[in-house]
Amino acid sequence: MMRVQSAVGTVLDALLPAACLFCGAGRAHNGICSGCLRDLPGRGQPRCPICAIDTPAGEVCGSCLRRRPAFDCVRTASSYAFPMDAAIQRLKYTPDPTLIAPLAALLAELAASEPRPDLLVPMPASRNQLRSRGFNQAVELARPSARALGLKLGLDAVARVRDGQPQASLPWDERAANVRGAFSCAADLSGLRVTIVDDVMTTGATLEELARTLKRAGAGEVGAWVLARTPRG
Repeated sequence: MMRVQSAVGTVLDALLPAACLFCGAGRAHNGICSGCLRDLPGRGQPRCPICAIDTPAGEVCGSCLRRRPAFDCVRTASSYAFPMDAAIQRLKYTPDPTLIAPLAALLAELAASEPRPDLLVPMPASRNQLRSRGFNQAVELARPSARALGLKLGLDAVARVRDGQPQASLPWDERAANVRGAFSCAADLSGLRVTIVDDVMTTGATLEELARTLKRAGAGEVGAWVLARTPRG
């Protein structure tokens, strides 16, 4: 854990804000003070080892027992609740390094107790998102995380070939159909351990469709690092 934190601090130091991202207190480790880091919603909470939904004792949840998803494991830094939800909403529209760097550091720390992936793949943005925002927040998170950890970054490994409707505008039970066939992968990922990087996971439909695409390209294992996981309703 200390080696990962040291690497993250070295690579991101120049970008980290002078005050805590969440409370504005004096500069803290990786841009988040110890109090806010400790109090992040859902930090240290027992979670399903496959989809990262909260479970009483960290057991596999009922949904993953009934049907194993295409992805193998999801790790998350927080639950999607204040103040992380507000930071993620800012991230979607503000490519500010002083916002991105602390959040990327949180993602990189998820690697501390995990086998290192062979490749990081940012969740591809839709054409509509790129037109309206001008950037992909998953790419902005993945770049410094890959540098900090010395990992290969697959910016061109996957393409989004179909937009569909914005997932947030749809009922949960319609989201899987909305992203079916949304991605393509021309890269040879035979036997590779691939980790997807994204900001938030809600139903997991988009993540699962991308994982399915990566496995069709030969990936031996597909996981994900996300900043926040929507808690159980």
